[in-house]
This record gives sequence, C-alpha cells and structure tokens, in this order.
Amino acid sequence: MNQLNCLPQSAVFWGADILAPTVARFGEYEIERPITFTVAPLEQLNRIHVQPNLRDGVGSFADLPPHVPDVAVRKGLEACLERGARSIIALGGGSVLDAAKAVSHLHYQRTGRFLPIAALPTTLSGSEFSHYFGITETTGREKFKRSYAIRETVPNVVAIDPALILDTPRALLLSSAIKGMDHAVEGMRKVGEDHPHAIMAASGLERFFTVLEKWPRELETRRAVDSGLVTAEDLLQLQLAAWQCYFSPASVLYGLSHRIGHILGGTFGLPHSVTSCITLAPVIRACAGYYGPKLDALAPPAGTNSAADRLADRIAALVYSLGLPDRISHFDIDKSQLGAVATLLKLNYANEVADLGSDASAKLEALLESLW
Repeated sequence: MNQLNCLPQSAVFWGADILAPTVARFGEYEIERPITFTVAPLEQLNRIHVQPNLRDGVGSFADLPPHVPDVAVRKGLEACLERGARSIIALGGGSVLDAAKAVSHLHYQRTGRFLPIAALPTTLSGSEFSHYFGITETTGREKFKRSYAIRETVPNVVAIDPALILDTPRALLLSSAIKGMDHAVEGMRKVGEDHPHAIMAASGLERFFTVLEKWPRELETRRAVDSGLVTAEDLLQLQLAAWQCYFSPASVLYGLSHRIGHILGGTFGLPHSVTSCITLAPVIRACAGYYGPKLDALAPPAGTNSAADRLADRIAALVYSLGLPDRISHFDIDKSQLGAVATLLKLNYANEVADLGSDASAKLEALLESLW
C-alpha cells in the first residue's frame, strides 16, 4: 500500500518582493503576539523587512547558537513566557527553525499549547517544511544532538522571497543547498519511485543543479547579483528547489548521511550545513546496494554508470566547483575521533548504519576513514 503522510501546514507564499505584504498577513494564520527568533547577522533584515510589518509583535530573541543547544532552547522558552508571546516568527536558517520548533514543543509541555510558527528561511535546507528538529544535549559526558519529529511544530505559514537569501554568506547558502539535496536523496530511503517525494525531489535536484552548476566562484551573492552573474530568479529557483527536495517530510526518514552529520555537528561542532558536503556523495556510493534502482528516479543510469554513481559524481563535482569543504580534515577535529564517531553512530543509529549492508560495522569505519 502506498501512503502519503501530510503535515498541518496552512500556507506557503513565494515570489520576489512578497516579504513585506506576507508578513503583514501573518495574523490570518494564527501568528498573534509573535516573538521573532533570529540571529545577530540578520538584525538589519529583521529591522527593515519584518518588524515594521508586524501587528502586536513582542520583540526579538537572538541568543541562538548553531546546533540548537538545550540551554538556548530553555532561554528561548523563558523569553516567550516572560513576554506573553503566542507565536514565533523564525527568521534564519535551520538552527533558528529548529530552535523555534523546539521551543514550541517545550511550550506545549509546560502549558498544554504549541506556539504556531511562521518561517522566513534564509538558507536552502528546507527545514521550514518539516516537523523534524534537533536539540543538542550539553549535560552528558559528551554533547549529543537528539532528533525529534513533532507534527504540531511544522511552521504554519512560510514566506519565500529572494530578499531573504540575498545576504546569506556564500558558504552557508551554498552548503545549505547541498543539505537540501541530502533531503531529496535520503528521502528515497522508505518510499518508491512513484511516490510524490520521488517526483518532487527529482525536480528539486535538477533545479539545484541547473542554477548551481553555473554559479560564480568566490563572489558573495549580493555582489554576484549586482554584477549580473546571478539573478533574483536564480535565487527563487534555489528556494523552490529546497521546497521540492523536502516536499513530503512526514513520509521520509533520514539516512546515514544525515546521521553522520548530526554526530559531526552536534558532538564535534562542524557547521551543520557543511556536513552534507562531506558525507552525501560518499554515502550514496556506500549505500547504493540498499537504495538499488530507486535512485533511478533521481538520476537515470547511462551506459555502464549506475544511478548512484552518476548522482554521487555530479554532487561531488558540484561541491568541488563551489569551493565547499569535502573532508572532515578541513576542520578542527583530530583523526583519532573517528572511532568515537563510529561508536556513536552504531549506538544511536543502528538502522541507518545497516544500510551499508553485510559487515556494516567494518564498512562504516572504512567510510569514515574515506571522509577524512
């Protein structure tokens, strides 16, 4: 039996110059007395495009470090309670979106009421369309990013406007696009080739490739736009690609690329968006037997090259051409920690490790070694 699981998301708005009028309409979607979750680098965007268009806003909360540490989540909850917030506007990337979802969940545990969320995403991972979020636990022997899936935390309304990503730092924006691709690929883990996820993900991947394979080297996005090398339409196509790659989040489950990323990020501090640049192409190759012909929906085989090989090669070439990190060794982590990464994966994500097939434990260690 085929099945599509849907999330309780009310509206998505997209297009150039729609940000201000959409924010002004948030009250139609239960966004009342909103507190704005964001980060300091987005202060100008918040001050110019968001706050002037809100009704009954109760200010902003910007103490939101990467990887959503539990301490920051508790502070965010207290800010909501102290100010009498009845909803959250999440202006930022995946960590801000995760923090908003986590606080909404904790607010429910404390008061019996979830806080509705409006999402203004400034990266391309697609978190604004999902009910998944992670919280990094900081009180144990070592940090650990624990995953949650709470349907009621999916943003009620989403606004997509090129203005939101125009000033996102180049490395963050482009690496988050690879994270979006990761959602498309690993979303195939539990669905078939004719599932809506497969159809939308194939379109999203091609949108990503079409824009990013011609992306200029080194230039920040605003400068590339001012130079005519990138257009506002290109930016919108990237945003739509992120949506299509993550169109059916309630129907998909993360795979090994995501799980390695959770350990590298939450425990060892690598940037969340960058982890897929390191893991995605190698994991596609390593788990090709598990996915089998399902990847044909995303990259039809040609000649003697399998879909997995073609897709992995194209993603690896894209990461290289964009100048993004593709090795763990690019970051401040000692190689001796690879054993600890493997241990945490086997302990917490046994099903995903099993995607490697027979003798999965040894294959995992070899895979991590290849990522170094």
